[in-house]
Amino acid sequence: MKILIIGGGGREHAIAYKVSQSKRVDRLYCAPGNAGIEEYAECVDISAMDFDKLAAFAEKEKIDLTVVGPDDPLVAGIVDVFEAKNLRIFGPRKNAAIIEGSKAFSKELMKKYGIPTAAYEIFDSPEAAYAYLDNCKFPIVLKADGLALGKGVLICGSLEEAKAGVKRIMLDRQFGSAGDRLVVEEFMTGREVSVLAFCDGTHITAMTSAQDHKRAKDGDKGLNTGGMGTFSPSPFYTPKVDEFCKRYIYRPTIEAMKAEGRDFTGILFFGLMLTESGPRVLEYNARFGDPEAQVVLPRMKNDIVEVLEACLDGKLETIELEFEDNAAVCVILASDGYPEQYEKGFAIEGLEKFKDKCGFYAFHAGSRKTKAGIVTSGGRVLGITATGRDLKEARKNAYMAAGWVTFQNKYMRNDIGKAIDEAGKEA
Repeated sequence: MKILIIGGGGREHAIAYKVSQSKRVDRLYCAPGNAGIEEYAECVDISAMDFDKLAAFAEKEKIDLTVVGPDDPLVAGIVDVFEAKNLRIFGPRKNAAIIEGSKAFSKELMKKYGIPTAAYEIFDSPEAAYAYLDNCKFPIVLKADGLALGKGVLICGSLEEAKAGVKRIMLDRQFGSAGDRLVVEEFMTGREVSVLAFCDGTHITAMTSAQDHKRAKDGDKGLNTGGMGTFSPSPFYTPKVDEFCKRYIYRPTIEAMKAEGRDFTGILFFGLMLTESGPRVLEYNARFGDPEAQVVLPRMKNDIVEVLEACLDGKLETIELEFEDNAAVCVILASDGYPEQYEKGFAIEGLEKFKDKCGFYAFHAGSRKTKAGIVTSGGRVLGITATGRDLKEARKNAYMAAGWVTFQNKYMRNDIGKAIDEAGKEA
């Protein structure tokens, strides 16, 4: 098979790594790719949003399967474009990707079908939002309705902070058109867990759990980012929680989308909050999480190409997912200043130390190959991932490996997974 992966971040590097392990793959391409993905795939200089060029490339090269990594092309309808040309592509159509593209849509869907989530209100004008906030309890959560690179969520501890947040989102347009509408949501407390699931439009099969660290600074302080690290599995995602989620969240969601005429085929990401009153949905994503993919995919035993094809053929119920009985931790190496201002173009040293080391991965997120070598080209530069017998060993290995890599202005959180000493126990 010839396979094309669309995207160029750490998630796509993890997908490329996993796809490259399949015995069914003869040739692997990635558009646009990055310096790390080149190890597994031929990188093609086409933007993930240039649908016409991507489809033309797939036709010319007789690509058997295209796999979409990022959210933007899915929400904009790349799957519809490819399918119109009879090109086989993995991911939800535009009318289903709206589950991530509009937080207002997803909240209304959950309300209509009784899927547990936080209480909320939706606003089209800042004036209406200001008036509503005057009678709210704090803290409270503000969410830009559209896509905002994982940064369009503000947790506000006071009325003044919340009104300033409304101004940032709806008037200052910090997140562009994503702030045309605003979701004001109840602040939930508990353990946050991420679960990715394969879907074929009718059936849904969840993968192993993961736990993300969104805030920029140690101790979950600082601004929200695209993710500063993650670990898998979460010891708080117990068999009892899994059974509840399958019954009241996962199956109802896929059935709700089908009932709405928005059959979902692809990866459905569930951001969950394990509250005292049970699991609730924080958010949906319509693709692999980043950096969740970097810890989930290395633990997956299945041939991913077989799973993807089963989804497209409506035969997901024939697949039994299997994961290694181990753990994985991913530590993001970022450019100091991320997620705001940061410099690029610094040489990355030490990547050769990962070669042929089983259980150690340097997934490239913001890197670029130059004549002088590989340099930084983004806020999140690398996702250093390592496995271990348990979370404690995986964490030790991941931070050891993070020390192998150097570049100017290197920054990382030092507490990814630190709260977990052994299953379910606080360090």
